[in-house]
Amino acid sequence: MLRIKVPTKPFCYLLFAICYLLIAGCTHAIPRFGIGGRYAEGKAEVTKSRGGNLDRAILSLEAVVRQDPTYEDSLTLLGRAYYKKGRYGDARQILERALVVNKEDEIAWLALGLAQMRLGEDQKGLETVKGALTLLGKAMSDGYRFYREWDPNRVVRTSLRRSVVLATKGLEEKNDLIRSLEVLLDRIDDEEWRQGRDRVIDERRGR
Repeated sequence: MLRIKVPTKPFCYLLFAICYLLIAGCTHAIPRFGIGGRYAEGKAEVTKSRGGNLDRAILSLEAVVRQDPTYEDSLTLLGRAYYKKGRYGDARQILERALVVNKEDEIAWLALGLAQMRLGEDQKGLETVKGALTLLGKAMSDGYRFYREWDPNRVVRTSLRRSVVLATKGLEEKNDLIRSLEVLLDRIDDEEWRQGRDRVIDERRGR
């Protein structure tokens, strides 16, 4: 009769540990998520207030866009990731694609205007920014993005007003305008994070 040697427990534990370390060390190359998971991972890295992993965001969002460029606001997020990485030409190209998908995307318009000004297309960028700020003001006139109480502390609206004032001055304070617009995007991201957190808390409380 053929006898099969059963591995001892210590050997099994050792084998399991080795396999775990090999898998853990290679997770960056393994597609762990479907399109929704990659989108969520990319968005989280782009919108972190204190700096996310932009390389990871770009990798995730490029995968989403290749599979479905109309998925949520993946093109806009990818354009923003390129912008934050300093790849302004790539950002402009992707954001223009985003606006073909959704011409009412105020965040895409805002990021496009920033990319244009960074590339030296100052007048074109300024006009893009002015239109984007108008769209954003209208979008926030009655809540925003389906959130019940958007910006209750008026942090985003204060940042929006400052950007509007700077934009009306034209290009004489270009650098201040760019910085103000970048802060505005950060404030929107921060508020959306807060809203998402509060929504989860409310759901857990059964509201």
